[in-house]
Amino acid sequence: MEGIDEIDERIVWELCREARLPNKELAERVGIAASTCLVRVRALLEKGVLRSFHAQPDWASLGLPIEAIVAVRLKAQARAEIKTYAQRVITLPNVLNVFFLGGADDFLIHVACTSTGQLRDFVASELSMDNSVASTQTNIVFDHLIGVEHMAEGGSWTQVRDGVADPRALRTP
Repeated sequence: MEGIDEIDERIVWELCREARLPNKELAERVGIAASTCLVRVRALLEKGVLRSFHAQPDWASLGLPIEAIVAVRLKAQARAEIKTYAQRVITLPNVLNVFFLGGADDFLIHVACTSTGQLRDFVASELSMDNSVASTQTNIVFDHLIGVEHMAEGGSWTQVRDGVADPRALRTP
């Protein structure tokens, strides 16, 4: 990455694992002074390398125990509406993420619902009934593992970029 050194990469890596990591602890993990760490994090934000910091809720504990990924294919004549469709869908209740794809499907929509009934109704009324939609396919999510959270200490973006994985480096959840 242009303008990003190994220390910056380690900062990004650690923040991906735990976005609320206190600056002092982040600096210790990376091996730099806390003041230097703070300057580097701010610079990474200014460069757009770090866009934001996120919480990962347990949707079930918030009353939304059913998660699903809904694949959506738009009608051929609706291709001009791809951006407006995505902007419309992301504002719907229950929608957590919208992924715009290349391939057979146009979108994957990650939703959380109170029940399978609410999921069915959501897909039927909010997604399938949209005039732009040709088809949907719903897949229930049993578990959601986040890769960077399960990699061992010392993982790096070089491993990710180069596709190098050492199975011994994986942590158990």
